Amino acid sequence: MWTQPPRVLQASLLSRLPDAQRRLRRSAWADANRGGQPVDSFLEGPCFDEDGTLFCTDIPHGRVFRVAGANWETIAEYDGWPNGLAPRGRELLVADYRHGLLTMDSHTGAMAPVLETIQSEGFRGLNDVICHPDGSTLFTDQGQTGLQDPTGRVYRLHGDGRIDRLIANGPSPNGIALNRAGTVVYVAMTRSCEVWRFSLRADAVVAKANLFLRIPAGTSGPDGMAVDAYDRLCVANPGHGQVWVADPHGVVTHRIDCTAFGRMPTNCAFAPDGRTLVISESQSGSLLMVDLPPP
Repeated sequence: MWTQPPRVLQASLLSRLPDAQRRLRRSAWADANRGGQPVDSFLEGPCFDEDGTLFCTDIPHGRVFRVAGANWETIAEYDGWPNGLAPRGRELLVADYRHGLLTMDSHTGAMAPVLETIQSEGFRGLNDVICHPDGSTLFTDQGQTGLQDPTGRVYRLHGDGRIDRLIANGPSPNGIALNRAGTVVYVAMTRSCEVWRFSLRADAVVAKANLFLRIPAGTSGPDGMAVDAYDRLCVANPGHGQVWVADPHGVVTHRIDCTAFGRMPTNCAFAPDGRTLVISESQSGSLLMVDLPPP
């Protein structure tokens, strides 16, 4: 190794999905992703809206929760597989594996389609989404791509409806994040255990995309990501039960250990204070938290 071992931080429990809202049953999602074993939930997409309210998704049961302490309110329930969330005004954008890109009113839960196809071609299966300060939206189209089929895509949807295909050769593009200036895109490539980095240009020309961070190989690679006020990248790593924190140069500085709760941290987001990282841990059906110290 060329760097010092990362400092270890322990995640703590923020809130647990109540037993009354767990649905242990077989589902089409579990058949495809869990070998047919029933799951009571699979949490993803923690996100704070403009009011500082916390939301997250439950993929197999098509639910979006509004979370306040121990109270989990089902604000939306439908026949989709919602994954990543991103705030946009009083709305949340929803990356849905079945239905494409949706909006959800963060107060009422009302949902509407934004983009269901690309020139009549269906998506492979959307995974995550992020909003750019210029009003555009970036999202990953992961589906079942991987090392056997490196054709996952990353798109940018402009406010006027124009669409850029930024990446078309991704081995399972999953989480997506921007640096603070909005000039650099990070994409988690789950099946190659990598995070790619490339410059975001107005003309949509992507050149010199590079490997920014390599995640330890294992049963699963990097998932959701978040960037803090110091431009550090936090990368959830299911399988290993960790969230890795890398500085803007790609040097891993911290390792957030979630294994006291489970080995499936799937995504993360910073609370409005800019310091507290909230992590969805899907094996236990919990939201975890950790205070990330400054550099």
